Parts: sequence; structure tokens; C-alpha cells
Amino acid sequence: MKQTLRAAITGTGMSVPKEVIGNDHFASYLDTSDEWITTRSGIKERYRAGEGETTVSMALDASQKALKDAGISAEDLDLILFATVTPDTCVPSAACWLQGQLGAKNAGAMDLNAACAGLIYGMTQAATSLHTGMSQHVLVVGAETLSRIVDMQDRSTCVLFGDGASAIIMSRTEDSNRGVLYQHLGADGTCADYIWQPAGGSKLPHTPATLAENLDKLRMKGREVYKFAVVKFNRLVQKALKETGLKAEDIDLIVPHQSNLRIIESVQEKMKLPMEKFVVNIDRYGNTSAASVGMALDEARRDGRVKPGGLVMMIAFGAGLTWAVMIVRV
Repeated sequence: MKQTLRAAITGTGMSVPKEVIGNDHFASYLDTSDEWITTRSGIKERYRAGEGETTVSMALDASQKALKDAGISAEDLDLILFATVTPDTCVPSAACWLQGQLGAKNAGAMDLNAACAGLIYGMTQAATSLHTGMSQHVLVVGAETLSRIVDMQDRSTCVLFGDGASAIIMSRTEDSNRGVLYQHLGADGTCADYIWQPAGGSKLPHTPATLAENLDKLRMKGREVYKFAVVKFNRLVQKALKETGLKAEDIDLIVPHQSNLRIIESVQEKMKLPMEKFVVNIDRYGNTSAASVGMALDEARRDGRVKPGGLVMMIAFGAGLTWAVMIVRV
């Protein structure tokens, strides 16, 4: 088994916008239905940001909750890692806006873009910084306002995504019974066009023509992404178990990225574990990308499913394509 990193999860928080959007909303103007959406994804509703609600404003709320949960102040933070594909501005980073609004004057701050895998990407960097002693407390945020980059006329994508934010405080620990047992990051850039936003970058800046063609909106090859996730999910779980010497039944809780209920159920069947060991909230939030895993973890901590000393596996896949796995003893 690899060395356990001295990085513990000490606080979590989440935030969502005020407006809830049910499946019937899309059925009112698209060729779809509640049954069609639920059967294919498991999603019943999601939240959508309104006026004044942004990636950073939701992240601020989630971060304040996480700080309170951890029992520390913003000034105690050494680093802020902000995972998002929908920052408030391209320059400066969402992390810097957040740092200023939090009052985290002692913290460095930067953004990460690994899409749905972004939060775990950030957590791996936090764990390394904590283990080496470079940091004592790190705030890792995953937050998105995907409703602002999704084509609301494309039923293959608009019904899937929701807005939200999650925040995790990771702290250096001397407790040998806590810490990060395993972490793995990966990517396959040859599949970069499976999920992408054609316009808005330096290659194709926004113009009246790109906006007219909806090139500023998210595009996704849904069938290819689904096939990739089903196969990769199981392989990554088996790799993590093999490299840690753990058995499936040793894992107390699995917190997967909430992209599709059918993907989660497929892995649950292969692992032969009860569904109760999987955190599922996709029915209420949809796919919130980088916020997804953190939101699910926060709910599981608040309802008592995360037990002291328990083993928690987090796993996610995202645009890039990217993937990330972490096993933590909480």
C-alpha cells in the first residue's frame, strides 16, 4: 500500500441557486418528457442561477459553510484551489475573486480546469501541499453555472446540467488513522472533442457569427461519453483496489460524479455492493460538473453516512477527457 498522505477532510459546504427547474419545464417546449429524461439519466430536477447568482457567489456561500464546519477562519487558509469551467471572468481567476471576498488574505489562489473531475484534481494537489508541510489548511472549491454555457434548445444536453457549488477544507493531520490513502489522475486529450465549447477562447473568439451559430454553447457526443464512463469507471475502481490492497467491501462509501444514474448502477452491479454504499443525488441536482462530488460528499457528511475512520472513495470523469480517483480515511 502506498504511503498515506497527511491530509484530512475537516470541513465541507455546498450552495445552490434559488430556482429549481423540473423536467416538465423542458417538456413544455422541447420534444421530451419527464419519463424520457428520468429513464435515461435519473434526473428529476436541477437548479439554475438567476440574476446576481454566479459561480463565485455560490462558491463564497459554500466556502463560508465549509470554514465554519472546519472551525477555522478564512485567514487560516494557505491556499485556494478553484475547479470550474464557468468562471465569472477569464481574468482574473475565480479563485482570486473568491479569495478577496472571503478575506483569505494569507492564501495563494488559482483555478483548475479539469471539468467534472476538477474537484478531485484540486484535492490531490491540496493533499500534496499539506503532506509536504507547505500548507496547513487548503480550500478546494468546485463550482459551476453551466446554465450559461448550455444550449437550452439542445435536449441532449440542456436537461442534464445544473448549477451549484461545493467547498472542501483539507488540513494537515498528524493522526495516523486519517488521510489520503490513494489518488490517481488521468486524461486522454485525443477525445477532447467529446465535450467541448467551440468558441470563446483565443482560437475562436466570440463574434456575432459564432454567437449566431451557438458556438459559445457546450457540445457533447453523449453516446461516446457514456460508453467511456461505464468502462473507465469500473477499471479505475479495480485499479484503486489493487494498488491499495483493499477489497470492494472494505470501502464504506463511494462518492461518484453525478453524471448519469445508469452509469452508477452499472458499476454497483459489477462491484456487487449494496446501492446504499453509493451516494446518489443526481435526481435532485443533475450534473453540476466540478461541484458534483463535493456536493454529494457534503450531503453524506451531514446525514451521517460519512463515519469517523471510514474509507471513502471519490471518482469522477470530465471533459478533456479527464478522470480522477481518491480514497480517503476520514
